[in-house]
Amino acid sequence: FVWGEESGMLYESSFNMGDTLNGASGLDIDVERKVVEQELNELQAEGASEEAITLAMKDLGIKRAKIYGWPNTYVFTKVMGEMFIEHLKENMSVAIVRPTIITGTYKEPFPGWAEGIRTIDSLAIPADMVVNAIVVAVVAHAKQPSDVNNIYQVGSSLRNPLIYTNLQDYAYRYFTKKPWINKDGKPVKVGKITVFHNMASFYRYMTVRYILPLKGLELANAAFCKYFQSKYNDLNRKINFVMRLVELYRPYLFFGGIFDDKNTEKLRLVAGDNGVETDIFYFDPKCIDWEDYFINTHIPGIVKYAFK
Repeated sequence: FVWGEESGMLYESSFNMGDTLNGASGLDIDVERKVVEQELNELQAEGASEEAITLAMKDLGIKRAKIYGWPNTYVFTKVMGEMFIEHLKENMSVAIVRPTIITGTYKEPFPGWAEGIRTIDSLAIPADMVVNAIVVAVVAHAKQPSDVNNIYQVGSSLRNPLIYTNLQDYAYRYFTKKPWINKDGKPVKVGKITVFHNMASFYRYMTVRYILPLKGLELANAAFCKYFQSKYNDLNRKINFVMRLVELYRPYLFFGGIFDDKNTEKLRLVAGDNGVETDIFYFDPKCIDWEDYFINTHIPGIVKYAFK
């Protein structure tokens, strides 16, 4: 996530204090902290509601992140965390593990365990493989000098990429054969979903299907003395929620990066040569059969542990 919306091959290189993705100068973490504190203090002094403060602070975070090339606060704070580690480690040996989107467990502690629903795309890796990579990295760096390359990108995009369109097919096939039962005890029917290949087509769809009808409802509401106010408010709230959610995940919907994992692969090979039980501490993405994993492990795990 520290790479934001970068595309192409993304290497296991570190970020130093003040580095930015877009070449902008002036990134100072202390200054960023003060900007956040000042905005928060001003909002509280004005008596703003908690909801208003939350929205304002989210917007501020996104604004500050975009100044330096990152799309949102989530990834901006991740990279600042790495900067602090590199800056403060001195002679301490450290390792930074960068997992891609983490999915349900492959084998341990049992197949399919998931803590919640996450976004999924071609950059995925099961949770237990991430844990194993962390454990092996800790052992490998325990007696290494602090200047040894310490970045490990753990993902599948280079060695075993997952095709996004296949995910839709896996989910459709699974829930067609084994419908999810909702809280009313009724099976949820699934269908083929509409797939957009760029943001422009999505915005056109939303405009024609939802935003223009909402404008019509707004006019009707005004003409009939706010008779439709409740319905208008409900639809407006739902549309705003969807658009905000899409904007949050937009950087990853059409992500064009591939994560180099030479350090991670070297770590795996060295671990095997040094007698580490690689059948226990496994993290090779090439061993994953994505179709079998999603249909027989990940999706059943989501239903059992996340939908409960």
